[in-house]
Amino acid sequence: MTIFDEDTAFDRVDNDRYRARITERWNVGAVPNGGYVLSIAARAMGASFAGREPRSLNVQFLRPAQCAPVDVVVERIKEGRRFSTGSARLLQGDKEIARVLGTFAVPEPSSGPRYVQGAPPELPPLDASLHVRAPDSIAIAHRLELRYAPETGTFFDGVPSGRAEIRAWIRLDDGREPDVWSLPLFCDALPPPILNVAFYKWVPTLELSVHVRARPAPGWLRGAFVTRFAFDGLLECDGEVWDSEGKLVAQSRQLMAATE
Repeated sequence: MTIFDEDTAFDRVDNDRYRARITERWNVGAVPNGGYVLSIAARAMGASFAGREPRSLNVQFLRPAQCAPVDVVVERIKEGRRFSTGSARLLQGDKEIARVLGTFAVPEPSSGPRYVQGAPPELPPLDASLHVRAPDSIAIAHRLELRYAPETGTFFDGVPSGRAEIRAWIRLDDGREPDVWSLPLFCDALPPPILNVAFYKWVPTLELSVHVRARPAPGWLRGAFVTRFAFDGLLECDGEVWDSEGKLVAQSRQLMAATE
């Protein structure tokens, strides 16, 4: 079992109640990464919709998660022939830390018209990309292999590029191949692009939406994340994740708070 599989595993407590453990191996400082927490919820919800995969996930973070056991209580709202929708409450002790709404679907062969106005982000070859050694306090960075487009990683040297964008190669560091259950993690695994414009002590996520567009092929993923609007203490981050075959596999948007 890989670290990601171990750290998102769960036990069934009751019909639609599952218990997992949030570990410190995916922390940013003292706080577990939101995409990792969403991956736990998605896997547990998938057990209530057996044979179906996530297509749309939206999580509202109500309070910071703790590195401790968490209960995922699923409510099945609708079960259709193709799509099923449910919600999940993530509970630690007597407190709800997050609320998730998700749509799951039966995997089907691709069909219908195709219109794609976009392409994988431009990245240099892996050996020409920027490799940054993250501080020990950013535990999640040590679970991942990241190779940045050099022009989007200048903030690491204290020289923001002036454009709130980050592009990078990304994969799990133990060689585990990407799948639909790990895509929420990848959608929230890179530093906030706003750091290329301004320094903030903390940029916590208030809300995260992930659209799973396809099963990823084995190999490195390409991520592109951008912020366009930051004011009044709030900012958004839009993301795309592409697989090794040049296929869009996930899109994301999150609303974040900014603490100077």
